[in-house]
Amino acid sequence: MNFKISSWAIRKPIFTIVLFIVLTVIGTLSFQRLPINADPSVSFPIVTVSVAQSGASPDEMEKSVTTRIENALAGMTGVRHITSTITDGASSTTVEFALGTDIDKSVNDVRNTIAQIRSNLPQSITEPVVERLDTEGGALINYVVQAPNMSPAELSWFIDDTVSRELLAVRGVQQVTRIGGAKREIHVALKPERLNALGITAEQVNAQLAQTNANIPAGRTISNAQEQSIRVLNSAQTLQQLADTPISLGSGRFVKLSELAAVRDSSEQVRDRARLNGKEVIGFNVLRSKGSSDTVVAEGVAQAVAKLAAENPDVKISIVHNSVENTRENYRVTMNTLLEGALLTVLVVMLFLRNWRATLVAALALPLSVLPTFFVMQLLGYTLNSITLLAIMLVIGILVDDAIVEIENIEQHLHMGKRPFQAAIDASDAIGLAVVAISGTIIAVFLPVSFISGVVGQYFSQFGVTVSAAVAASLLVARMVTPLLAAYILKPLPHTQKQPAHETPAKANGKILSLYLKLLDTALHWRKTTLAAGLGILLLSALMVPLLPTGFVPQSDIGKSTVSITLPPSSTLSQTDEKLQQIAIQLRRHKEVVNVYAEAGSSGEVYKGTLLVSLVPAKERELSQKEMEAKMRQDLAQFADIRFSFQNDFAQRDVSIVLTGSDPKALTQAAHTLKAQMQKIGSIANVQLNEPLQKPELQVKLRQEEAARLGITPASVGNLLRIATVGDLESASAKFNLPDRQIPIRVLLNDVAKNDIEAIKRLAVPTAQGGSVPLASVADITLSQGSASLERFDRARRIAVEADLAPGRTIGEVLAEIDTLPVWKSLPAGVRKAETGDAEFMTEMFEQFALAMGFGIMMVLVVLILLFADFLQPLTILVALPLSIGGAVAGLLLTGSALDLASVIGILMLMGIVTKNSILLVDFVIEKRRHGIARQEALLQAGKERSRPIIMTTLAMVAGMVPAVFAGGSGDGFRAVMAITVISGLIASTLLSLVFVPVVYTLMDDLRGWLTPKLGRLTSVTQQDRDAAELPDQ
Repeated sequence: MNFKISSWAIRKPIFTIVLFIVLTVIGTLSFQRLPINADPSVSFPIVTVSVAQSGASPDEMEKSVTTRIENALAGMTGVRHITSTITDGASSTTVEFALGTDIDKSVNDVRNTIAQIRSNLPQSITEPVVERLDTEGGALINYVVQAPNMSPAELSWFIDDTVSRELLAVRGVQQVTRIGGAKREIHVALKPERLNALGITAEQVNAQLAQTNANIPAGRTISNAQEQSIRVLNSAQTLQQLADTPISLGSGRFVKLSELAAVRDSSEQVRDRARLNGKEVIGFNVLRSKGSSDTVVAEGVAQAVAKLAAENPDVKISIVHNSVENTRENYRVTMNTLLEGALLTVLVVMLFLRNWRATLVAALALPLSVLPTFFVMQLLGYTLNSITLLAIMLVIGILVDDAIVEIENIEQHLHMGKRPFQAAIDASDAIGLAVVAISGTIIAVFLPVSFISGVVGQYFSQFGVTVSAAVAASLLVARMVTPLLAAYILKPLPHTQKQPAHETPAKANGKILSLYLKLLDTALHWRKTTLAAGLGILLLSALMVPLLPTGFVPQSDIGKSTVSITLPPSSTLSQTDEKLQQIAIQLRRHKEVVNVYAEAGSSGEVYKGTLLVSLVPAKERELSQKEMEAKMRQDLAQFADIRFSFQNDFAQRDVSIVLTGSDPKALTQAAHTLKAQMQKIGSIANVQLNEPLQKPELQVKLRQEEAARLGITPASVGNLLRIATVGDLESASAKFNLPDRQIPIRVLLNDVAKNDIEAIKRLAVPTAQGGSVPLASVADITLSQGSASLERFDRARRIAVEADLAPGRTIGEVLAEIDTLPVWKSLPAGVRKAETGDAEFMTEMFEQFALAMGFGIMMVLVVLILLFADFLQPLTILVALPLSIGGAVAGLLLTGSALDLASVIGILMLMGIVTKNSILLVDFVIEKRRHGIARQEALLQAGKERSRPIIMTTLAMVAGMVPAVFAGGSGDGFRAVMAITVISGLIASTLLSLVFVPVVYTLMDDLRGWLTPKLGRLTSVTQQDRDAAELPDQ
């Protein structure tokens, strides 16, 4: 098979020049427009259903709301997991659909399903809110706002209105969430003694206000030939007017509202509080939409915030943490590494070729291959993220490979006395098959991998397509541009250097080459011994694989630690805030800590808090982030009555073992047993049980006979108590009109009465006869306990046993230790272990990796068979694959790295590039034997002539990746592991394949000689038949 595209490009240079000028310009423009993000845009079809029922306990909401919603959603097509979190008065159900599901259709289906069961849900709940997850990743930037001249309510409205309006106008900003502060409300603080004296209830006062304090549209009329709308106006314009609102007592009697309650301009009950280094602030987080650029959004947000600061000089807006800085640093480091790799690659070429013209021709392959890749990335909607940048960085060495092979072969023809123009034509046509085969195998490995399903498949996809596009562009450059430039730029050699390379004495090529040729000759003579040695190396490689720890994603140092704090559920917001302040003071004593941002009241639960600990940049501290967290863990362990945990990059604990079951008692028992056994494992720390905690609650039980006689129902008592203690739902409350908005009028008991159990017992309950009786006369009120919060997974109760990884340990080896615990042999009936989080992703990763490896190798074999028109010698070329595994494993073991996503991608990359050496050797031998040279001599000549380009291309690839091993930045762990895998595997494969591939070639050739006559008996077709068929018709 011969490829004449190179000679055509040399003879007709205009098309090639114009083509690559266009590709270079388009690629440059695409590079400037590509968004820069931290990670690939992995789209998870997730829909949430949120329901609120003021005052409802988690246990009650689970039975009456959550389970009904879960059962209705479970039968939907494509549902992968259903997760629910139930807290005091709120239920949130998250439905995760299979990847690839149409999210818009899923949202509509969920909304329709909820609408169908709405009548089965309690009437006192708010309307269920169905929405899809539109944000991507966590908070992009965390801000805090301080304004000495504003009250908390005024500052909260400033954030909710002015700041949100300005930031949501920035392209790419999806959501702005406020932390701390409180909304403005009008409080009607009822006096229970006046209510009892006048015989009216809190519920009746609230209902009258909602009905009377309103402006009602009342139709339209035509008067004086003009259409006019009709409105009934009865809304109070001032607090005094509201206080003077008459409240009917029945029988024609009424009193002013001010006689029943104190009316004041106030704010909602504070359920969360934020502090920065101990000073109370109100914070807000900015989240970006899917598909938008981290850096572009951050720049737009920075401009908007600067504008807000200029327009409001009394307001100070400060950044607590900016995750975009890590993205920018990662981008800068990667681009620097890429340039350093390119420079080292060119330097290697220069050292070997010792000709600046030839080096220039090879070096131009880099930009001409990379720039078109950016164009392909933009067409496919990719971003410049950690994965695609890694792909480009690691492929730098590969991109110049084809050019090196071409230019090296052209030099061989120059030594034969040819002029550059003819040498370029002859050499490029001669080497064409090998160059196409090298690039074809890499593309054959990565392009099919791009279509793997699953979460990990979306990472492989962007990596695979980027590599394939770059290699395809490199192939185009090598076949068209490199020969063209060589033909017109290279100079003919002086007469003294015109000598065929294969006739040059071995000693002139150096002692190393002489030793190699002697080793190759010995290996070919002692083929069985060589083969046994190769099998021994493969066996040793296989034995080393189990020694590798396994993980999911290498740990990164982002300079930020997130600590979740949980106090006893009975704790108040003030107690949580005080405890967080004490912890923050302790943590700020470390010199590595820049500031501590504390949020008390996380997720609406006042007994929970979060600490955001910002560290100095990694290069300015001796301890890594993981080591700092181990140090901070010792400080946190000194505080009694708290439960704490560090969250990883995915906002989860490092280790999370989830148990599910329908029997809460059996589930709790199994979880406690698992916790006790996990605490004995030395590779984890801070083992905690994430079980439902009990909190005190006031339980009201009606005396059924007395309540039935008076016509009092649990619903009416529940509504009365809810309105008296926390107020009615905002949607059902009366509204007070401000010039720019409406705020709710919240009717409830005054602060003293609503926290007094005796006052609650004396509350008047309306009867069916029109009167009222004290609550204590129809109900027993007792103190008891109930769940503070509940978690469910796939329609069953969920308890997680969680822990932090010890420094230097990986999730894979820890999970392997946990799987050997005795608890799994005696789990109670109905209790099972659920795979979630990193464990699930890691299992999926290795399954998809095995599939990708098998499919990739098959595609490589197919490509080689088609190119070489042979079934046996492509097997010789594949010998390089297993030879590289031992080197990769050894490199990972020596550096203490794990078999994780980074190393898996590196191994997959090896499968594509290590066949290069075999292809160059086998292609040369086949060509020489076609010209009548004996097998042994052809193999030795292949070793002599092809060893130079093989070593050159290997060193060029290694040089391109070496900077990635030593580069810093937040993504250094991922980059280094991947580079180490490729470098060590490539070196091992190159050294071994130079000896073993020729030996395997002879074995395959002997096998062909044995099989050919036997297979020939099965057909009547002879060589004469084939020759005759190829002759033109006479």
